[in-house]
Amino acid sequence: MIRASGVSDAGHVRSTNEDAFVADSDARLFAVADGMGGHSAGEVASRLAIDAISDFIRRSKEDPDFTWPEELDARLSFDGNRLRTAVQMANRRVFHAASSNDDYSGMGTTIVGALVNGSSVAIASVGDSRAYLVADGTIEQITADDSWTATLLKQDPRLRADDLARHPMRNVLTKVLGAHEAVDVRVSELALRGGDVLLLCSDGVHGVLEANALREILLQTPDVDEAAHAVVASALDRGSRDNVTAVVLRYEAES
Repeated sequence: MIRASGVSDAGHVRSTNEDAFVADSDARLFAVADGMGGHSAGEVASRLAIDAISDFIRRSKEDPDFTWPEELDARLSFDGNRLRTAVQMANRRVFHAASSNDDYSGMGTTIVGALVNGSSVAIASVGDSRAYLVADGTIEQITADDSWTATLLKQDPRLRADDLARHPMRNVLTKVLGAHEAVDVRVSELALRGGDVLLLCSDGVHGVLEANALREILLQTPDVDEAAHAVVASALDRGSRDNVTAVVLRYEAES
């Protein structure tokens, strides 16, 4: 059984909230999007992405004759392919919206999503919104950031994140939904055990809260609704200048 809750806050600095999320226990779908672009386009991009993913996940579950718009990846499970395709559909919807309206030109959004089936979960991401897993008292970042900083750190193991903390390009993303008509979606799959917790969050959270701080909050707050609120409140208390969104999932094994 999955218990889940999500919280989003515009934060102390921005007048609008360009984050969006879904926490749909019936569809077993959970996702966070962090939009970007002028004229409130970021808000439009993130909502388009969440709606497109939700629509595809529901339709592909309810209609056995539903035609898939993308080829299946043989390395992934059925649900892994459903989530991957849903994100690709979201990318296409954001791209075409940006191409057809001058006010939305250049808009895009990150995405991190989880689709749960029993104890199995597929996780997809584009951009720098993240998924963390807390299991056996430890925390692990499941997704990899599509960012200039992450690319440089991977290329040169001598570098540390602190070395790039003040670089003017530190926040530049190398991949987002909506920038191109097609996008490469990173998908991973894992098995959950009773008591495991997943956190999906925008960079308004992980930009100010290190993994160990998130671990402490999630271990000390077993109620998912309280945990989601605690993550967002802690990020704001730490001075986050961005929109802040957290979706917390707790897996409870069937007795």
